[in-house]
Amino acid sequence: MARGQPVSPTKVRIVSPAGAIAPTGPWNVAARAGDFLYVAGMRGIDPATNALVEGDAARIRQAFANMAQVAKSEGAALEDCVRVVVYVTDMFRFRPLVNQVQEAMWRPGTYPPRTIVEVHRLNQDDIVEVEGTFYVPKR
Repeated sequence: MARGQPVSPTKVRIVSPAGAIAPTGPWNVAARAGDFLYVAGMRGIDPATNALVEGDAARIRQAFANMAQVAKSEGAALEDCVRVVVYVTDMFRFRPLVNQVQEAMWRPGTYPPRTIVEVHRLNQDDIVEVEGTFYVPKR
């Protein structure tokens, strides 16, 4: 069950599911606008401890798992992702790991369009951040 879900005058609803990572500032983990769910940048944080997980591949997997968990709270699966953006601090080192994690987490042929960008720095000196847009028609 999700925590309080305010709705804007235009019917945009904030999504804050139980078990999601805690925001580190003035932002929410997701917002739902009609049939679309917009998941904020998720990093390799263990929601149980609120700490970064150890190991590059494990941290990247955790970032995607955090995004998937938020999507699942609204009835979506990774295959419902219509766009994913990945930020890494070292394209040469982390792009291959991102590819491996995506190949393991998505069924072949269901990979969403993706943008991957190298950035100078991420919060808490993390190595990766992923954000996604999901199509979740009301059932």
